[in-house]
Amino acid sequence: MFNNCFPFSAVLGQEKIKMALILNMINPYIGGVLISGEKGTAKTTLVRGVSNVIDYMNVVELPLNITDDRLIGSIDIKKAIVNGEKTFEEGILYKAHNQILYVDEVNLLSEHIVNILLEVLSTGTNIVEREGISYRHPSRFILIGSMNPEEGILRPQLLDKFGLYAEAKGEIDLNNRIEIIKRYIEYENNPSEFLLKWKEENEKIGSLIDKGRAIIKNIKIKDEDYYFAVDLCKNGNCSGNRAEIILIETAKAIAAFNQREYITENDIKIAATYVLPHRIRESITFEELEEPLDKDALEDNACNGDYESIDSHDLDRPKEDIETDTKEDDIKENIEDIVPYNNEISINMDFRKMTSNQGSGKRTKVKANSSKGRYVRCKIPRGKVKDIAFDATFRIAACNQKNRNKNGLAVCIKPQDIREKVREKHTGATILFAVDASGSMGAKRRMGAVKGAVLSLLRDAYQKRDSIGIVAFRKDKAEILLNITRSVDLAEKYLRKLPTGGKTPLAAGLYTSYQVLKADKIKNPDSLQYLVVISDGKANVSLETENPLEDAFNLGMKIRNEGIKTMVIDTEKNYIEYGFAKELAEKMDSEYIKINQISKSDIETSIKNLLNINQ
Repeated sequence: MFNNCFPFSAVLGQEKIKMALILNMINPYIGGVLISGEKGTAKTTLVRGVSNVIDYMNVVELPLNITDDRLIGSIDIKKAIVNGEKTFEEGILYKAHNQILYVDEVNLLSEHIVNILLEVLSTGTNIVEREGISYRHPSRFILIGSMNPEEGILRPQLLDKFGLYAEAKGEIDLNNRIEIIKRYIEYENNPSEFLLKWKEENEKIGSLIDKGRAIIKNIKIKDEDYYFAVDLCKNGNCSGNRAEIILIETAKAIAAFNQREYITENDIKIAATYVLPHRIRESITFEELEEPLDKDALEDNACNGDYESIDSHDLDRPKEDIETDTKEDDIKENIEDIVPYNNEISINMDFRKMTSNQGSGKRTKVKANSSKGRYVRCKIPRGKVKDIAFDATFRIAACNQKNRNKNGLAVCIKPQDIREKVREKHTGATILFAVDASGSMGAKRRMGAVKGAVLSLLRDAYQKRDSIGIVAFRKDKAEILLNITRSVDLAEKYLRKLPTGGKTPLAAGLYTSYQVLKADKIKNPDSLQYLVVISDGKANVSLETENPLEDAFNLGMKIRNEGIKTMVIDTEKNYIEYGFAKELAEKMDSEYIKINQISKSDIETSIKNLLNINQ
């Protein structure tokens, strides 16, 4: 309980955040709130202040540097040493039961702690199995998190667990900004008097919450309310069914706050402004499934110039095919979802045996030889002990104190009690996408599927703290669409605007990709490097020789010799197939994927296997 914190009602502005917190107090089934916004906007002040508005719920803070034993609980070492008893010492999850669990800068929380929170949020129970202790207890709480989006996004699984979303914005009005300063100075000069001044306002809010909690059980919901809520979520392209459930629960809280035993359409609309912002996905255009053409149909279409371009390597290339290239430049670009690839794809590029990598990131776990890295578990040491796990050593020794002669010492530790720390750190990767944006990729909307897959993988790369880049090649040159960066927003912006059309300068694309990765290697010598080439392989623009394919193969071998791991995704889909991409993959010693019917999920699965993503 933050008894002397700045009063909830004294915070000027941020009405949306205040209402989101109040609605959660009225109806805990909403599932908490994520407060996102710039620094210095009273996010933490409001959360701490809400506990003084009601007297039956406290705010329990979860610090970013918390260890798992303090979060879930562990053996009580004091009782074990003094009395020789194995007793459970409760952690923060025990204290948070039926309370408010607040995580400031929740987007910076370690992945290990996030996994524990996700499990407890799903089951409502904390299960502890460690040091000979088997213990479980209920742990249901209102999760409130605050974050500054400039410092990184939130893991999608955790983001969806927050019932509501509220954005914190700095005050623009000059008079309001002056009033904020005055209230702050008044509070700092005399906190007790300032609290007394705002006590009545706090009590009014507390009274509204109490009345709302009393009436919410009697609220009736009509069928049309359900239909309207589901329709809103469907139009927002929200995943799963959690959105509409929370939408109804929030609408109930709004009705209860207004002392009504029924919800209105307006209640649901207001609720949607809190429930949907972090769940709405951009609408995806789905193309009609194209029926494969038989040989006779293909010949008929060829007469009209409707089939996909073959390549300049075909000496008998018809005039109609050249006209098709021009038409393909004007094809509207969308992120498409075409036919799923049913064959199982398994690619093994395992870096987990690497040690002593000094890179930073979350892509691949490596064992650390030094004392750096996260302490994840303990082990029985072999040979000389270099990094003692004091906590584990004490816990093992504490359970055996009853039968030991301590010779006046507080605790007797024997060699068999000693445990050594096992540390683990993550290293990031540099992932460069070389994307064929030529006219043949625009045909049959195949570029849309590629874009959708790359965008999805870029977001995943951000979660793993990878660096990513995009090289696009079309017409007569390659372009660095996005240099090595961790900004997914920039990548998405440039990729969405990438047009298709023109020839296929594959050699230029590989050369530019090589130069980008070579420069990155100088800056980050310990980073894992990946190159994903997405093309049909039909090069028709030379770089050094007069043979475009020979240029591409030579550069492919050069990339292989540099030790850069690669994948070639062959998107060729013609009646006549040349297999140039497959030959390129052999020259590069790449993983090769031939996708006859391109879909976003196919490419995504393939590349995730390549990168050995540990979910």
